Parts: sequence; C-alpha cells; structure tokens
Amino acid sequence: MNSSRPYLVRALYEWIVDNDCTPHMLVNAEYPAVQVPQSFASDGQIVLNISPNAVRHLHMDNEAVSFEGRFGGVAHTLFVPAGAILGIYARENGQGMVFELEPPLLDDEDEEEDDNVEPDDDGPQGGGQPPRPSGRPSLKVVK
Repeated sequence: MNSSRPYLVRALYEWIVDNDCTPHMLVNAEYPAVQVPQSFASDGQIVLNISPNAVRHLHMDNEAVSFEGRFGGVAHTLFVPAGAILGIYARENGQGMVFELEPPLLDDEDEEEDDNVEPDDDGPQGGGQPPRPSGRPSLKVVK
C-alpha cells in the first residue's frame, strides 16, 4: 500500500492556503536525496515556507515536493522526498500534522511488499492484542 504521507501533505497544503494561512513544511535536512540549503538547517531540520507567494514552480507528487525558493536573496531549487517531510502546518495558528520519522528506502528495496515473507514470531502475544509502543513519543515544538 502507498504511503499516506504525500496525500496528507497535499491535502493539508490546500486546506491551509484555502484558509488564507501560510503553509510551512518541516523537513529532515539529513534525509537521503534532500536538496535544501544546508546552511539554513538547524539540528538536521529546516522549516520551509511553501506559500504560493514564497515559492515558484511548486510540484507535489507521491515521491517528492519540489520548488524554487529564495534564501538570503539567493534562488535555490529544492527537492524534498516524501519520507523527509516531518510535518506541515499553518504558521499563524500551528494547525497541521506532524509525521513519524520514516527510514529511507534503499536502492535495492522494492516498494511492493513481498507476499511470501513469514512473520518473525508467532504473532501478537496476550490474547491477540497488538503490542503497545514503549516510552513516550517525543515531539519538538518548532516556532
């Protein structure tokens, strides 16, 4: 099954713009194939203003988001694979969505799952209940 991330990013982008807000995208700047101005990244992340008046040639598909933007007055072509998008939100009110960190696909991995793969164990323990994740999720507030 395809990742829902690119679909949600496109939908939230449209919703944010339709509500006259400024869409910002949080990106893992260290993700493979990401092309962003690294000098503007902090702690391996960068926040990009992707509003229609801030970028040119915005293209969003299931693989990546690409556009032209200016940083410090210098034009850059940016390319952000869908897996590198950590969140999208409205600058004015913070409404949007944060995504889980997605490991990059290796070149030799197929995007299709192999139907012949056997599970590593005998299934869920404890009466059919799925295992619960341990620990608390860690989110970082970006302003």
